[in-house]
Amino acid sequence: MRDITHKQITLRTAKAIGVIFCSEQTIVTIKNNELPKGNLFDVAKAAGFIGAKLTPQLLPHCHPVQIDGMDITFDFLDREKHSEFFDDAVLSRFGIVITGQAKSIGRTGIEMEILTAVSVAALEIYDMLKPVDKQLEIGHIKLLQKRGGKSDRERFFATPPICAVLVCSDSTAAGTRDDKSGEIIIEMLKNVNANVLHYKVLPDNKEQIQQQIRDWVAEDIHFIFTTGGTGLGPRDNTVSAVKEILERDADGIAEAMRNFGQQRTPMAMMSRGVAGSIAKTLIVTLPGSTDGARESLEGILPAVFHARKMMLGGGH
Repeated sequence: MRDITHKQITLRTAKAIGVIFCSEQTIVTIKNNELPKGNLFDVAKAAGFIGAKLTPQLLPHCHPVQIDGMDITFDFLDREKHSEFFDDAVLSRFGIVITGQAKSIGRTGIEMEILTAVSVAALEIYDMLKPVDKQLEIGHIKLLQKRGGKSDRERFFATPPICAVLVCSDSTAAGTRDDKSGEIIIEMLKNVNANVLHYKVLPDNKEQIQQQIRDWVAEDIHFIFTTGGTGLGPRDNTVSAVKEILERDADGIAEAMRNFGQQRTPMAMMSRGVAGSIAKTLIVTLPGSTDGARESLEGILPAVFHARKMMLGGGH
């Protein structure tokens, strides 16, 4: 199964639809409650719920998902009601439309569960209608909407954010240590369509760090990510350097990074990382270790880019 431990826990939603075609007489029979197997839609809804819960047992690569909310509704196929979902070939027939919606707070989406729910509900309807209709047909099962995780990325920024990466390390600046965390940060930023305009290595010197940040702020760099100097060592000066020049704190960003990291290693609590803004630029301090930098970014990307809109007066 695919590793999803790097994903953020967020609200995930999905909506799906499907149709089971039948004869006009079958519709009349349903409306008159004359089916030989009794109530149709309550049983089909229950079957759909069971199908959703058993999705990981049916699909080998599907992760178990906590289903926090689900509803399945049924309606008779109607041109006026369903024209946005189906074409004329479908709308000219008789049938039952099955619509499902689901919510989950977790690391992976719930679209497979709702698609399974709609499919199983359709099969249950097929089973209950087969004594009275020999022309049944299931079709047009599709996902209408999926939200949460990567699918929400576009709402955090309309255009690629402009970023700069500052490596704060005495040994890297002296050439005795290769930079790996900065390279990971650049790669991760590019993977979410950010434009990394600058990359620089400096010793963990307060005055140099502050001057470089001020220069990038003057250039209107949207986001500055530093790496290194967030620990408790005698030369870990990055956090204090950044703190002194911040105009507004963004403590929630630092909390999110530590919380995400704490779920993976207890050492995350040692990070003194901070975040905040100067003018219209957001500065985020990341750990110097490769794992720490990566996990911290995993905890805030891409949502952190929404800060630019807020700093420009766009609100939440």
